[in-house]
Amino acid sequence: MFHLHPLSERWSRAMNRMAARRAAMSRPATAFISQPEPRSIGYLARGRQLCAGNFVFAGSLVQAPETSIWDIEPPDAAFAAELHGFGWLDDLAAAGDAAARERAQAWLWEWIARYGKGTGPGWTPDLTGRRLIRWISQALFLLRGQPSEASAPFFRSLAQQTAFLSRRWQAAAPGLPRFEALTGLIYAGVSLEGMQGLTEPARAALSRECERQIDAAGGIPTRNPEELLEVFTLLTWAALGLSDSGQSAAEAHWRAVERIAPTLRTLRHADGALARFHGGGRGLDGRLDGALAASGVKTRMPDGLAMGFARLSAGRTSVIVDAAPPPKGAASAGAHASTLAFELTSGRRPVIVNCGSGASFGAEWRRAGRATPSHSALVLASGSSARLSNDARHLDWLSEAPVNVPATLSKLSDGLRFETAHDGYVRGHGLTHVRNLDLSADGRGLAGEDMLLAVAEADKRRFDRALDGTRLNGVPYDIRFHLHPEVDASVDMGGTAVSIALRSGEIWIFRADGEAALSLQPSVYLEKTRLKPRATKQIVLSGRALGYATRMRWSLAKAQDTPVGIRDVHEEVLEPEAED
Repeated sequence: MFHLHPLSERWSRAMNRMAARRAAMSRPATAFISQPEPRSIGYLARGRQLCAGNFVFAGSLVQAPETSIWDIEPPDAAFAAELHGFGWLDDLAAAGDAAARERAQAWLWEWIARYGKGTGPGWTPDLTGRRLIRWISQALFLLRGQPSEASAPFFRSLAQQTAFLSRRWQAAAPGLPRFEALTGLIYAGVSLEGMQGLTEPARAALSRECERQIDAAGGIPTRNPEELLEVFTLLTWAALGLSDSGQSAAEAHWRAVERIAPTLRTLRHADGALARFHGGGRGLDGRLDGALAASGVKTRMPDGLAMGFARLSAGRTSVIVDAAPPPKGAASAGAHASTLAFELTSGRRPVIVNCGSGASFGAEWRRAGRATPSHSALVLASGSSARLSNDARHLDWLSEAPVNVPATLSKLSDGLRFETAHDGYVRGHGLTHVRNLDLSADGRGLAGEDMLLAVAEADKRRFDRALDGTRLNGVPYDIRFHLHPEVDASVDMGGTAVSIALRSGEIWIFRADGEAALSLQPSVYLEKTRLKPRATKQIVLSGRALGYATRMRWSLAKAQDTPVGIRDVHEEVLEPEAED
């Protein structure tokens, strides 16, 4: 997410308020000329929770039965943003019964009464775009059973929000917020009477944003896979909305969709979920499949990196590796120090993971989740491959950030090999981290090799100084393998291996060669849909670099006699997109 200077933020809020109040004088729309069908996915369980007065947004729970959604006190700005974005309309529509409709109608008309004149935190371009998409696409659900006079304030508010958006969409930060604003403007232009003249300017602006924000390989500056999915979803919705009204998306818009689709296929694991890197989660259930199906794009990424990530896949196993430097500049606000970290999924079961984003649990968790120790990667001297500054929103790219990250993916007679390295530890310790991964052809084994090398003479001198600082005891390192909370892990007798049992019945065995000490330690799994971090474990290989070359070998292999769960086999057959 892009962050403004505090003075700029205050100025932007003031301009939004002025634009919202001016928009209140706009000529109201009176009817729909067309209406895009609902394409966003709602969840029955969440709809029922809302009806019961359990408000779960942005990682916080407020329990207030028989209370209006606008009478509860939001615990933070993120919670308030989700309220005013109206994404919860999809959940109430999924519930679909009379109680859910009554709440949706009451809360929407109450929003108009309280905030419709331009007040409240919902008057930002991105939230207004998000809100317009929901109001328009769920209009049949909202207007059903309402008296004819109730439609007047509804259409008047739609027109006001559209007028506001036409004046303020450019104030949205580049990236996802601006895509939300422009998609909402297109929805209004193709749907509302009297707003047709806004469609072409919004269509052209969206085309320009696609050219600026979507690179030639279908990636975005933040390198956040879930954010890429959200952008892709908005682009497909906008294209379909234009098509439904007899218009077409611009050429650059379609080309961006065609570039993003194969990148997302590379970034998804064998279970259909996205890899969790740079603040992104697994993605809402069904969102990726729905977006790919709606796009109609069937192509795959050719061999190589996708948005800086490599994917190794064989049998029922997928491995996704962060093989590029972290994002820089404005895109770094949500970036993680995760270079060379990887995740592994077996069939429908995540095994090796990253801790994830702690943003919904407060500043300290957010900062911890961004550091290298929260990733399945090598950590040198208890630090990070990219240092975090005192401002928890940004990474300090001026010290020890990886710059050079060479990567090669090759096919072997018995599987796939991925070779990569990064120089994030060179400046402080003179050491380059090299990671090689070999995935067997049947997907039943992953062999890894991590090396710490002092390559150039200047690097050797840096390492000598770092070694002197330890009184020749060696520079400490840890290689961390965070485990998903739904696996059971135990150290075998003798402490030479770790058994990892999946709920499918599969057993994986982790082993390590060399002098590094193997241990099983506490870890956490951070999910924005949860109210608190989930406890889990991590495998840690600990040792000390004493020379110019330190090598650590390890392996993760499926036990030969391990059964495959019947449910997993059934689900795998039903997921053609995950491994089509």
